[in-house]
Parts: sequence; C-alpha cells; structure tokens
Amino acid sequence: MTDDYKLETLAVRSGIERSQFGEHSEALYLTSSFVFKSAAQAAARFGNQEPGNIYSRFTNPTVTVFEQRLAALEGAECCVATASGMAAITACAMGLMKAGEHIVCSAGVFGATVQFFGTIMKRFGVDTTFVSGTDITRWQAAVQKNTRLLFVETPSNPLTEVYDIAALAVVAKKAGALLAVDNCFCSPALQQPLALGADIVIHSATKYLDGQGRVLGGAVLGKKNVIHEGVFGFLRTAGPTLSPFNAWVILKGLETLGIRMAAQSTAALELAQWLEQQPGIARVYYPGLSSHPQHELAMRQQKSGGGIVSFDVKGGKEAAWRIVDNTRLISITANLGDTKTTITHPASTTHGRISPEARAAAGLGDGLLRVAVGLENIEDLKTDLARGMSQTKG
Repeated sequence: MTDDYKLETLAVRSGIERSQFGEHSEALYLTSSFVFKSAAQAAARFGNQEPGNIYSRFTNPTVTVFEQRLAALEGAECCVATASGMAAITACAMGLMKAGEHIVCSAGVFGATVQFFGTIMKRFGVDTTFVSGTDITRWQAAVQKNTRLLFVETPSNPLTEVYDIAALAVVAKKAGALLAVDNCFCSPALQQPLALGADIVIHSATKYLDGQGRVLGGAVLGKKNVIHEGVFGFLRTAGPTLSPFNAWVILKGLETLGIRMAAQSTAALELAQWLEQQPGIARVYYPGLSSHPQHELAMRQQKSGGGIVSFDVKGGKEAAWRIVDNTRLISITANLGDTKTTITHPASTTHGRISPEARAAAGLGDGLLRVAVGLENIEDLKTDLARGMSQTKG
C-alpha cells in the first residue's frame, strides 16, 4: 500500500492479497506444504530462483500477510514472524551473532531475556554485558571491540525505564554494531524505533499486537539485508515458526491496535495518577507521569505513556501479595497487553528465575507490582486495587 496511509488504515488494509475467491477477510491457509506445477518449478523455488510458497515452516500466505502488515506499521523493509516473542529474540541473536562476539543489553529487560543472553548465548561463545540505568555513557563504556549487538527494551519490563533510542543508535553505529529495540510495551501504535535510528525491532505479538490474550507470536523487523539474510535463514533451518492460525488471529488484533492502545494509555495514566495519591504506595513507575525520570524523553519518542503501570508497595512482598490476593476483577497472570487488566508480582514470577543480585541491579524489589491496564472501567479497577490497599499499612 502507499506510504501516504496512516497507521490505523494500514492496520486494517495492508498486506491483503485476495485469492481467486475474492474474500474480504484475510484467508486462513492451514496447510503444511504447497503443490508445484512441475519438477522444474519445485527446483526453482527451493533454489530461491522463483518466489512462492514451499513449506509452512518458512513460507505461508497467511503468515506473509501478517509480516507485511506489521512491516507497514513499523516502517520496516522486512519482517520475519516467529512462534513467540522469545523465539523472535532467539532468531535475532542466533541468526546474526557468532561465537566470540559480544552483546550489550539493558539490565531492565524481561526475565527470560536475561536468562537467554546471560546463560544460553554464553554456551555458544557469545558474552553479554548488562548495563544498569539509562545513562548513555554506561553503554559507551560497555562496548568492546567485538560488540555486534546492542539490545534494549523501552519502556523496560517492569520498571518502565525509557531509553534514548536515537542516542543508542549513535553508539551502535560508532561501534559497528546493530541496535535492536524490543517494542513490546509500546507497539508501533505508540513508538517506531526504526524511525529513531534502530536497526532491528523485536515484538512479542502475544501482547498488544493480538491484544486479547489468545495466541503466541513474535516478529523481527528491519532492513531486508539484515533480516532476510540472517534471521530468515535461521528460521528456515531451525523452525521457530509462527503458525498460520496464530498469524490470522493476530492480524485480526492488529485491526484494533490503534484504538486499544489509545484507550489503554488513557486509563493507565489515570490509574498511575490515582496510585500516586495512595498512602500505601511508595513509588509509581509510569512514563506518562511528570514524576517519571525519563518523562520528557518518553513524550518525545512515544505518542503516550502506554498501558503498563508498576508501583512499589510499602511493606514489601507481604503487602504486595495482599493487594494481589484481594483482587476480584483484575486477573492474576503474568501476561500483558490484554483487553483484560492483569496484575503480577515480578520478583516471584516473570523475574523469579534470575538471581537476587540481578534483580537488585535492575531495581526490582519485593514490593513491586505490575499492572497491565485493559479496557474495563477505570473506577472498577481502582476499587479492585483499593480493596487490598486498605489492609496495607502506610
């Protein structure tokens, strides 16, 4: 589609290539393989001499529509869809890195990302330096001669730290490295890292892209010479593939991405402002608040603060768990980006497998709770949280 269309239009219309039946909704192709007209055509497709579908591990029309649509929303030349968000990170790292090379990663990332870079990639001879804090000089100091990838989650999970993508892009370029940005918390509806200088965008499509907690999915996006050669090659061989059904479900989610993100961001800001006034709350983390350390930066590189609010509860783990256990409406689950509001205690769930030292370095305490605001009435959410807070000593 033409670049003149805005995000909301692209989210509904881009990527569609109708079959001979002229269907209005995107077709769902549930097939493992595709039939060729001749032996010569089969050979040409397997040899990359002719475009077309071969095998759904790496080529499927429904998955292709999802890839093209998400690429249009992110302003990317190329998109490779994967089975999950962690599969996207795996495909990115394994497809682009080799033994003896080095990664610089923000300390405030999802717990499984810390485990993957710090443990699994290390087994393959790739070391990672985790940088604590948003000070750009720390990133510069962490860069080594063999650094090939800078990886950042912004806003971060769960403390919503905001990193200066444009400044990190300068550091990466000077080092001859690639800058990868996990855009899960914002989605392209609120932030487009490639336009700010990033080389790669990572998505857990499980979250806001689907938006209703139905399926798993992921994606890696960027320039074709980077993504197609490295990441697609890994996916074709190793097979962390997005299923056609999941791709179709996420496509339906993308159609409402803009309006969902706008509504959830508005509600999250109101909830964050309310939480700041509660006596049992020590601190609220939300980029849309003027009290947030990177508020000004967030308002420059994001359209809004997003839908995630984290907060420290006075009284530590016991008080935090009391709030969680007294909820009747909010779902106690670690997933986020859903139309249903969710709450989790990161230190014992999403970040429970990393060491206490790593959690401390990331500023993640035992009293921290993370709320992913959905589409319920905001007053109902306040009432649900207040029930547990009323039993928490300030």
